[in-house]
Amino acid sequence: QVQLVESGGGLVQAGGSLRLSCAASGRTFSSYGMGWFRQAPGKEREFVAAISWSGGYTYYADSVKGRFTITRDNAKNTVYLQMNSLKPEDTAAYFCAATVSYGPPPRLSNEYRYWGQGTQVTVSS
Repeated sequence: QVQLVESGGGLVQAGGSLRLSCAASGRTFSSYGMGWFRQAPGKEREFVAAISWSGGYTYYADSVKGRFTITRDNAKNTVYLQMNSLKPEDTAAYFCAATVSYGPPPRLSNEYRYWGQGTQVTVSS
């Protein structure tokens, strides 16, 4: 069982930055592929970024490529999402997800077993 707790969301002006953190419980964090997803009101949950257990593979949605960076610190059981040049369309609840994976991390939400409760990001224009 893995518990995930996101933090770092908030209100920011367009063009600003935020860094989201996702702290995981358990001693096997380094076995997990990690992903970030987001869901805006009235829309389906969408993939944002993913990182493999070692950090060797990273994937990004086209909409955030070049602006967002996913990293992880296995010693701290934490994955991060650095978000720069934020746009109003980035406004959403952001969710961290985890699943056991020793290869490239999944990019589909139904491939992730564990989810955090989400943190709200609001970007004002």
